[in-house]
Formats: sequence, C-alpha cells, structure tokens
Amino acid sequence: METLDADDPRPSRSGQAPARTVAVVLGAGGGSRFEGPTHKLAATLDGRPLVRISVGTALAADIGPVVVVHGDQPLPGLDDLTDRLHLAYNPDWAAGQITSVHRGIAAATELGADAVVIGLADQPFVTADAWRAVAASEAPIAVATYAGRRGNPVRLHASTWPLLPREGDEGARAVIRMRPDLVEPVPCTGSAADIDTLEDLERWQSKS
Repeated sequence: METLDADDPRPSRSGQAPARTVAVVLGAGGGSRFEGPTHKLAATLDGRPLVRISVGTALAADIGPVVVVHGDQPLPGLDDLTDRLHLAYNPDWAAGQITSVHRGIAAATELGADAVVIGLADQPFVTADAWRAVAASEAPIAVATYAGRRGNPVRLHASTWPLLPREGDEGARAVIRMRPDLVEPVPCTGSAADIDTLEDLERWQSKS
C-alpha cells in the first residue's frame, strides 16, 4: 500500500501513462455520532468492516487507481488490498470534509488524474455500477442519483477543482448548489444511505 504524505512533492511516476480518472474514498471522519464499541468504519456488516465494503466496491468498479483518504483512525480490513490502494493521510481531517476532498484531489493529481470520482467510506450500499456510471459522464460535475435523489459518488473534472471551498463540511455540495449549469445527474442502482449511528448499523444488519 503506497502512503502519500501530505507534504510529499513527488510528481507522477515516470514511465507510466497518466491515470485519467482516479477513485477517491473519503474515510477520515471522526464518526462522532456512532456510539458503538469501535469507530464506525470498523463496524461490520455481513462480517466485513464498512470501510472494506466501500473500498472494495471502488476497486471492483475498475475506473482507475483508488485513493483512500484517512485521518487518525486506523482503517481495518484492507490488508489484502495493500498493493492496489494509495493511502493519503489528511492531518486536517477534523476541520471538515472539504479538507479530505482537497487531500484526495492532491493525491489524485500526483497520479496524473484530470478527474476524480469521490465516494464516502460510510456508504457501503453504493454499487460498482454507480461508480462506473458516474465516471463515464463527460460533464464537469456528475452526481449519482437514486430514485431522483442526489447522492454519491460525485465526479469532478479538474476544471472544477478551483471552485471548491477551502473550508467547511459540505464537500462538493457547495459547488453543485452554486453551479447547477455544470452538473449532470446520473441515475444509479444501489443506495447512498450512510451509516452514521449505531442504530443505522443495526437497522441494516436486521435486513441482511
């Protein structure tokens, strides 16, 4: 597993064609609303940690390299994926989700990307087909929709990266709201439901 330090100035690997699209999974949040015995991303659903499900789906989509943005919490269940992931540490994770978006984009830039597709590690029901459908869009911003409701993942072409706010917890939503002319909704299968609380987890466990 290659770890990309926050201040690492390395350019893209020489001798390799640039990766046009990079999948970015955000897993740096503190999970403060989850009152279980572990961090929420370590909680299991169908015997697998949530982060393992989400990252595994991003890998299965095969849209490009996969960057996983993490904070101070360990991300369990990824050991057998070590040669397929790029870990990007976000030292500012507590300042809001947008810091992780920028950290993911920085890591993707190092890998030669001109677009990122961003998903969340606490949304285990997003499908590989959803990742692929959003990645296939040619719009500056593409947003997965589920029964007409917007969710994740979201594709951001490099031309939109300067429009992102520098602080806050909204991720790309501020740009999506302010620049609807750039946005293409992409109907997807699956669900963008997230696991924020122990009750959320128990509800989904009872359905499996």
